Amino acid sequence: MTLASTTQLLLWLILLLVAVRPLGFYMHQVFAGEATPLSPLLRPVELTLYRVAGVRPDQEQKWQDYALSFLVYHLPGMLLLYLLSRLQDRLPLNPAGQAAVPPDLALNTAISFATNTSWQSYGGETALSYLTQMARIAVQSFLSAAAGIAVALALIRGFARRGTDTIGNFWVDTTRATLYVLLPICILASLIMAWQGVPQTFSGPIDATTLEGMKQVIPLGPIASQEAIKLLSGDGGGFFNAQSAHPFENPTTITNLLGILLMPLLGAALTNTFGRMVGDERQGWALLATMLLLLLVGAVALQGIEAGGNPLLASAGLNQHMGNMEGKELRFGVSGSTLFSEMGTATSSGAVNAMHDSYLPLGGLVLLGNMMLDEVIIGGPGSGLFGMLLFAIVAVFIAGLMIGRTPEYLGNKIEAREVKLTMLALLAVPSALLLPTALAVVIPAGLTALGNAGPHGFTEVLYAYSSAVNTNGSSFSGLSTNTPFYNLTLALGMAVGRFMVIVPVLALAGSLATRRRVAASHGTLPTTGGLWVGLLLGVIVIVGGLTYLPALALGPVAEHVAMLRGTMF
Repeated sequence: MTLASTTQLLLWLILLLVAVRPLGFYMHQVFAGEATPLSPLLRPVELTLYRVAGVRPDQEQKWQDYALSFLVYHLPGMLLLYLLSRLQDRLPLNPAGQAAVPPDLALNTAISFATNTSWQSYGGETALSYLTQMARIAVQSFLSAAAGIAVALALIRGFARRGTDTIGNFWVDTTRATLYVLLPICILASLIMAWQGVPQTFSGPIDATTLEGMKQVIPLGPIASQEAIKLLSGDGGGFFNAQSAHPFENPTTITNLLGILLMPLLGAALTNTFGRMVGDERQGWALLATMLLLLLVGAVALQGIEAGGNPLLASAGLNQHMGNMEGKELRFGVSGSTLFSEMGTATSSGAVNAMHDSYLPLGGLVLLGNMMLDEVIIGGPGSGLFGMLLFAIVAVFIAGLMIGRTPEYLGNKIEAREVKLTMLALLAVPSALLLPTALAVVIPAGLTALGNAGPHGFTEVLYAYSSAVNTNGSSFSGLSTNTPFYNLTLALGMAVGRFMVIVPVLALAGSLATRRRVAASHGTLPTTGGLWVGLLLGVIVIVGGLTYLPALALGPVAEHVAMLRGTMF
């Protein structure tokens, strides 16, 4: 760790921790229906939306109705996204004249942004019109993030409530998340980005002539507004193919730091909201401490790996005093690139400001590990929290087995139904990730898209499905995924990774809400101290290691060993 990287990491950590408690308190007020500083302005808008939609804000839902609302909520968005892509050549706000998107790519992209994944098998500035960018990417970033927050709130209510069969109202939760949380932060962030030079315009591309006399087309568009919600929502879909490495998306160190702060902001603050809603803020701090420990270990490891440079180049006598700069922007360097990449993969945002395909093998392993831990390292808005709570249930279950007691968490007995629902949610992700990876590396439709052979090629495929199923959306970029095989299998993985996790989570919330509180006793496992954090960390790392270590050994581990031996595959 250099002085610059240490300073940047500490500054980010201080800013995040300063924001967690007030934002967590604010969200607790919002979702409890209490008055907030924005209520005089936004409350009339909120009530109008309820009247138009026919929603009764005082009428709560059982988990089945909440889950059905969640599923229905996504269908119109996916259909609209698909139609916008297919028909964009006939619609307005298309100054560059982009053609219609092929059916398989349109389906992939529609599912991608509806599921908060933002997987992009295309270049945004060359494939999409302004209308499609705004109505598809930006709007869905708001909607998918709000839905994730709503699911987390439902699970929190399941832990907090006693003897009831309702877990809130999905339509109320998503409306409040959008109006009171996402929009105000994004408006402020958009203004900061526009101040720093990020374009926000409906003007068409600019034709320029370079010093060499060559013609260059410079794309423009409504970028600042999309960039803000892309980072805050965990969606991560970039306006440009180069994503946050592009100077129009991320022009300065200030915008880079802002992006690094926005990505984990809501996921971290929701842990405080969780603590307040269950009546003990220490519960939220324990979960946040677990998340941050995993994140900081990854950030320090990634910085150390990339700052050390490529041993093959070192053996050739090349000077690497700046570290492994392949695929990184000079204006960010190793420290600004690695922290951004760590945040993009740990938070499920998927935003990138460097080429992940160019990271050293162990660097790629860190990025893969961040995604493979089921989004629990901060994660996306809502999804990181309910992912961590699933592991908390596994941890208390294991502790109960060790001491011969019925598992308890937050005064709730964890019985067979809760454990089964938890395992169903946790097993959906590795199943949807590893099975198509195995298929892709043995059939021609998968192999023909590889940019590299050997372990690195395997890592490219493994990374693609890890990113899709864990709703991350970042890419190694050495794999040509814009083919019918990859578009359709990745779309299926995104759908499984979102819906097959969330529906069991909502069933779990409904089951917990009906329980009666169990009084704490001398045999109750404390879930607020260092012992609990250590147990939770151990369960996450061991479960992740047992699940994915064989696949990682075939990819980045084998590539690292080969690199040390000086051999190429």
